[in-house]
Amino acid sequence: MLASAMPSEITRERIAAIAALASLELDPAEVELFARQLGDVLAYADEVRKVDTTGVPPTAAVGTESRLERDDEILPCLDVRDVLANAPDVLPAAGLFRVPRVLG
Repeated sequence: MLASAMPSEITRERIAAIAALASLELDPAEVELFARQLGDVLAYADEVRKVDTTGVPPTAAVGTESRLERDDEILPCLDVRDVLANAPDVLPAAGLFRVPRVLG
């Protein structure tokens, strides 16, 4: 079995340690709330883990119907000159416009 047993109790100390790893500052009420919520989630996950799935084949999707997709249809699009006319920083020779750098 791949799944391991869930921790029996989520303590305030564990929540504080997890918060520290995530660089979160939690007040005592938040630590208590998150300990209770995470404990509930893990308890439910433990219940699900205990379900006997012998004879149930692995699946990637739960739907039984195949996904219906429409055929691609080529439609007219805007003229490149019209699109570039609305852009603030244009490279007309390349047919492109520039945007501010997002990543470093």
